[in-house]
Amino acid sequence: MTSAAARHSGTALYPLHPLHAFVLAGIVPLFIGALLNDYAYWTSYELQWKNFASWLLIGALLFNGLAWLGSIVSLVRADKHMGAPLAYFLLLLATFVLGVINSLIHAKDVWASMPAGMIVSLITVILACAATWIGLASWSIGGAR
Repeated sequence: MTSAAARHSGTALYPLHPLHAFVLAGIVPLFIGALLNDYAYWTSYELQWKNFASWLLIGALLFNGLAWLGSIVSLVRADKHMGAPLAYFLLLLATFVLGVINSLIHAKDVWASMPAGMIVSLITVILACAATWIGLASWSIGGAR
């Protein structure tokens, strides 16, 4: 949908800053990587997989926090139609909060983090995918409004 068609249909497409798109797109692979490392630890009991998952979670939370700050800007710039920016903001917030909880679960003793760590990782991946979908679909990439 072009920006002219969006104005006629009542949906406002705002340009998404390339840095915002970069950090938003980086969230999903990092959370998926943490989930895959949790699965590798679940099947092999090799401690290093849990450590890799913890590091990937930290990177995902960093990117998520930066994307969340960008979502605040998008929420402030939103017109009367706040559905997509508000959903995007809330999904990123929920992903961040659940990611922090997941990091605390991964900080537990080695086997005490399973299976809760893997379950929370799966939920976090689903939330991150939904937030990225809404974030990239709701705004135009580059260009003017």
